[in-house]
Order: sequence, then structure tokens, then C-alpha cells
Amino acid sequence: MVLAQLGGSITRALQQMSNATVIDEEVLNDCLIEISRALLQSDVQFNLVQDMQTNINNIVNLEDLAAGHDKSKIIEEAVFNELCKMLDPGKSSFVPEKGKTSVVMFVGLQGSGKTTTCTKYAHYYQKKGWKPALVCADTFRAGAFDQLMQNATNAEIPFYGSYMESDPVKIAVEGVERFTEENRDLIIVDTSGRHKQEAALFEEMRQVFEATKPDLVIFVIDSSIGQAAFDQAQAFKQSVAVGAVTITKMDGHVKGGGSLSAVAATKSPVIFIGTGEHMDEFEVFEVKPFVSRLLGFSSELMPKGLEKVKRYMTIMDSMTNEELDSSNPELMNESRMMQIARGSGCLVREVLDMMEYYKRCAKLWSKVKGLLKYRRRVT
Repeated sequence: MVLAQLGGSITRALQQMSNATVIDEEVLNDCLIEISRALLQSDVQFNLVQDMQTNINNIVNLEDLAAGHDKSKIIEEAVFNELCKMLDPGKSSFVPEKGKTSVVMFVGLQGSGKTTTCTKYAHYYQKKGWKPALVCADTFRAGAFDQLMQNATNAEIPFYGSYMESDPVKIAVEGVERFTEENRDLIIVDTSGRHKQEAALFEEMRQVFEATKPDLVIFVIDSSIGQAAFDQAQAFKQSVAVGAVTITKMDGHVKGGGSLSAVAATKSPVIFIGTGEHMDEFEVFEVKPFVSRLLGFSSELMPKGLEKVKRYMTIMDSMTNEELDSSNPELMNESRMMQIARGSGCLVREVLDMMEYYKRCAKLWSKVKGLLKYRRRVT
């Protein structure tokens, strides 16, 4: 799993802290130093790491804690919450409404996997009953239209673009107008990849934004971007109204901390993660399950009671319609269950728990139907 090394380093630091005979200021500081070092080595921006360390020190006041308090648990929760804050600015992003035309514009750095992500995003909503369409407003990269055309054709999604027209604004406007007339309810505009040093391309991006007036701008970032992530993401946020983030290439074994920095820079929630090249390797992102899994906490720091039902719903969100409609979910192989667990931010055991719960419910419903049939025969 991407960021596994970071999660392991933080977990070891917390474990060493909890093993101490007495948890005092020195032990806490040593723990925070190790966590900070792990974050910095994973390319998280220095200022974010510093802020996190300061916040934890402010939250965990060992002198004020009465005897009997589990200090290690309090510190663990503080670390958990601060990591969640890095990935969750507390804002919700725009969600398309079925049957109502929405325009979503994708922006990002060159090589971030943006065009593939556009198609995955369209495919995700198509499976759920939306009528998506793709517009290629990338006239800068050679082969961009060909790539989007191939992806869209494979996913059976209508697309618009041009080999002859060089003005991305004109293409974007024409594409949006065409698909609006065709009553497509999710129009996705792919734009050229660019870096903050490229002033002309940033101006072009602003023009496309102004011309299409998208309901949502999604910033796509490669999980391996590194230290440059914060400044690059901030440049995009200052140019257009970035409202959400999608992180790609989460299937690799890279540092990945740069993507955390990018999320902090845009102050926008992560809504999806890409975990591979295939169309279905695109998963809804849930902050708390992700951080829980990262730190090996499972669900022990997650809310109890009703979160169980919500967790089952999150797991089901990562399943295909065919799997949800199947009368025997146990037919899924181990690899697919691992994918579902990864996509929902849960453990494989929790997916198996849901399967077991499903079986019990199905068995109970079978008995109820049997009783109803018997009663009808008797009466």
C-alpha cells in the first residue's frame, strides 16, 4: 500500500511511546520528533509538519491530565486527528445531481494521469446511472485527444474534441453546449497539464474556467510528486476555484507525502483515489478509514454504534452493481475483496464481516418468506 512506510514509521513511534514506563514531556517530544521525521522523509511540507507538532503539543497537556488517564491513547488520538485534518479541510465538495446538467473541469500537472482519471470519473458515475460525456480541451499535448477518444470509446462514453481546432476555450464551450443539448447530466472537461512556471498555460486554464463556468474543479495529483506538491497545488488554487482533489497512482510504493501537502495547499477534500490503470481501479476516498488503516488502528478510533452500518454502506460504495445484485457475494475472489477493502478504507476482515452479515440477513429473510408461504397455505 502506498504510504505504508510512512504509516509504519508513525506506528513504531507511537508504540515506543506507549511502551515507556512513564509518559512525560521527554517521551512525548521524542515521539513527535520521530513522527515529524517520518513525515518529512515522505515529502510532507515542513510548515505542515511543524503545525501538526505544535497542535499536538497544545492538545496533549500532560501536566493537566489527571491520574488514571490513558496518556498514550490521548496522544494516539491527537496524532490520528491531525493526520485526518491534513487530508480533510472540513469542506464538502460539489456532488453531481442525476438528471441535472453539471460541468466538472479537471486540472493538474503534466503526467499526473489526468486524462485517464477523467474517464474513470465518468465511468464511476455511468455505473450509477448518470449520463456522462467527455470533452478534450487539451490541445497542448500531442496525442491527448487520441488518448481520451480511446478511453471514452472503451468505456462507451460519448466524447468531443478536434484535431483541427487549436483553441481549447472554443473546444470546451462547443463540447459543453453540444452535450447540454443532448441532455447529458455530467459533462467532464479535460484540460492541458501544466506547471506553475507556465504562465501562458495558466492563463489558458483560467479562460476555459471562465468560459465553461464549471460546477466543480478537480485537481488531479500524482501521489509521487514530492516536495514540489504544495507550491504547485497552491498555484492552481489561486488561478481557479479548485473544489476537490483526486490522487492518482496510489498502487505504487512511493513516498506519497507530497500529495498530503497538495491537499493542504488547496484546502479541498480528496474525493477519489486511483489505484491502477484499469477503469474500475478508482475508489471513493474516506479520510478516517484511510488514516486508520495507514496507522494500523483498524476501527478502534472510529465512532461506534451507527458507524458500523455506515461502514457497511462505505464498503458497498466500492462494489460494482453486479456484485451488489449478486445472490452469492462469496463468489468474489480474494483479490477483489482486497480491492474493495482498499477502496472503502477498511480491512479485508471488515469486508468479510459484511458478507457474513449479508448471509445472516438473507437466511432470515428466507425463513420469513417460508413462514408467509406456510401461513397462506393454512389460511
